[in-house]
Amino acid sequence: MRDFEIKDLPLDLLDTFVAVAREGNLTRAAKARHLTVSALSHRLRQLEDRLDQPLLVRGPRGVTPTAAGARLLEQVAPALETVERALRGLRSRAREGLTISLMPTMASGWLIPRLPDFVAQHPEIGINLLSTWDVVDFEREDVDCALRYGGGHWSAVTAEPLFDEYLSPVASPELLDRIGRVKPAELGKAPLLDDSGGRWQQWFARFGGVPPRHYVAVFDDAEALHHAAVQGLGIALDRTLLARPLIEAGRLRSLSRKRLKSDWSHYLVFPARSADLPAFAAFRQWLLGEAQRYRTQLAGK
Repeated sequence: MRDFEIKDLPLDLLDTFVAVAREGNLTRAAKARHLTVSALSHRLRQLEDRLDQPLLVRGPRGVTPTAAGARLLEQVAPALETVERALRGLRSRAREGLTISLMPTMASGWLIPRLPDFVAQHPEIGINLLSTWDVVDFEREDVDCALRYGGGHWSAVTAEPLFDEYLSPVASPELLDRIGRVKPAELGKAPLLDDSGGRWQQWFARFGGVPPRHYVAVFDDAEALHHAAVQGLGIALDRTLLARPLIEAGRLRSLSRKRLKSDWSHYLVFPARSADLPAFAAFRQWLLGEAQRYRTQLAGK
């Protein structure tokens, strides 16, 4: 290997190498860096040419660092992370903005209808919403906080509870027009949609009734289950967050006042670096207030 100082190597080439070495996959690394695979490969070749030694071994299952690549990764990765954290903090403070990662259902079903109030109170703060199912990596992504649905156990972050989630039976008006009125005690005789967690079994165990011999369909995705209920495929135990707006709009009907508490809840998740951001502090205070009002509304239902 040529006698290069790290400072002599372009940061974009080093950043590309670290991304590929960590991902172990050219396509994923290219997507994360908003590059084509061809452009990313060209950067890697440039770095290997400068060092006069291969840094990665390409195989059928991805790429792995060579011995020289492993040494380079160990040397440069911590320094690049330090630079990124510093730049991220400067960008956040300079723009007085806030980047929030959240699931699409949380965005459309809960936050966005309430967000105009926050914007009216804080017009100086720009909001950037990242609607995604992926769990954010705060060490590598320029994200200030996230709204997440889960058990509340995420490493290296603070997770503040916002509100619990509940499940209740809902159906589309079109389905009820076809099958007629369904009494809560007779749900086991109706066309039901289940999820892979067997929530209907929990419902019948908790509130009584006889489960059906089979379900119309079983889904491994809550969003797909929700849409199937809206389209009239069957009756679903739907999450309150998803169902409530459509019930108010008349596209779904609630079939019981009883609710089954989910094992998961909604949380505000953030890294330690965000605690010092004035924009985040303002958003957090507002969000906790909105969550409290929402919990009060649910308790009154």
